[in-house]
Amino acid sequence: MPYLHPAAGAAREAEQTAAVANAAAATATAAAGATPTKAEFDALLADTNALRTKLNALLAAMRTSGQLAP
Repeated sequence: MPYLHPAAGAAREAEQTAAVANAAAATATAAAGATPTKAEFDALLADTNALRTKLNALLAAMRTSGQLAP
């Protein structure tokens, strides 16, 4: 499907972005009490880091295909 390429000022065909696997299921659960334990916090931190890694991979793939500016 053509789209407008702002830098070129004309329509062009979009390149397909390389596949990026889906993010894994979240492992963190709701805190048992009012204050999360270290284990609960660490699980949330691990999930956040995994999502950041997936997002960065997706953005890199989009830059490589020309869908985002480098």
